[in-house]
Amino acid sequence: MGWDQNKWPGGEFPTADDLDQEPLLRGRLVQLARVDVHAYWVSNAILSKLTDLPDVVDGGLIVRHENGKPTGVFVDTAMDLIDNLKPPPTEVETFENFEITMRDALRVGLTSIHDAASLPSDIAFYRRMADEGRLPINIYLMGFVPCNDYWGSQIPRLLDYGVHKRLTIRSVKLFADGALGSWGAALIAPYTDKPDTRGLLRTPPEILRGMAEQFMRMDILSKPGADVNLWRPRIEHAQIFQSSDLERIGRLGVIASVQPTHATSDMNYAESRLGPDRIKGAYAFQTLLQASPWKHLPLGSDFPVEDINPLLGFYAAIARRSPEGTSPHGPGGWYPAEALTRTQALRGMTRDAAYASFVENTRGQLAPGFAADFVVLDRDIMRVPLEEILGTKVLATVVDGQIVYGSI
Repeated sequence: MGWDQNKWPGGEFPTADDLDQEPLLRGRLVQLARVDVHAYWVSNAILSKLTDLPDVVDGGLIVRHENGKPTGVFVDTAMDLIDNLKPPPTEVETFENFEITMRDALRVGLTSIHDAASLPSDIAFYRRMADEGRLPINIYLMGFVPCNDYWGSQIPRLLDYGVHKRLTIRSVKLFADGALGSWGAALIAPYTDKPDTRGLLRTPPEILRGMAEQFMRMDILSKPGADVNLWRPRIEHAQIFQSSDLERIGRLGVIASVQPTHATSDMNYAESRLGPDRIKGAYAFQTLLQASPWKHLPLGSDFPVEDINPLLGFYAAIARRSPEGTSPHGPGGWYPAEALTRTQALRGMTRDAAYASFVENTRGQLAPGFAADFVVLDRDIMRVPLEEILGTKVLATVVDGQIVYGSI
């Protein structure tokens, strides 16, 4: 979804003036999200509505020309300046988006979704859908409020909630930094291809630590005998690590949650951002899996940033190639030593994802006593040649024993 300057000649951010070169767009209010939704590209018409822009934005960046004039690109928390100009979605728009999402999810065989960063308004909507019995799949929400003061009291705790017991809220998400593609991922050392920056911390370290300590005792993980299973702390988008932290995340038992298609989406520019040494600790799925004391590595998609189809993630995890079969390292895949086996990838999307959401004893496996959540495919993705995986069709999606898409 959205633009990616890395695919254009020069690889630099676009500008508002670029939009004005198209007569149809000139003078119009245009806002385009970057593919990772960590940056906006806006028109001069929108810039004209922004008065008294701050020189510095904590946790964000207003990209500027040499003369100080905004170029039209706003990164991370600076995007709020644009969002504040827009009216919130109407109830009708929210419901229409929900219906489209649920229909698409069932069509590709999803039976559960983890939504990382649900605002209180989102939670209220999901709660109403659950009360009305209109959740066709299981929804696991991570609450979020864009505020640097403690906001835990604004997030309700709901377990197996609703008519069909498909809504759960028992976690929160804190944002740390931006994304690699927009030079926003916070690095310990400067970017190799942009040495004047180390990225952006969306939340100042002292505030992030203070928030984390209010939500859970940070030091509990390093205490002898601490039961990390009670907390299941999770790093979403666990993508770029120092070698010491690859060992540490496993030693502490922190869940590394990864999105395999991020690796294949980023692989054509990631090494230029990180250099030949740091890249070895990036998108290191096999290393993260082996570091986990319980061999858990939940796999997700991050849709709508990436495609909603889980088979794209399955293929990316095992092939380390683009859907077209290419990679910077050839047909063998990008850093193939970090590829997962088919069994490992399937577990990451089922058993491990269930563990990350505290339902490993009721979902994530086809076993007696477990919920009958499963998908019927037109071929065996565990056996067919790699090249045939992405041609797989979903014949039926079943949730709690009921066919909710297709037929058997």
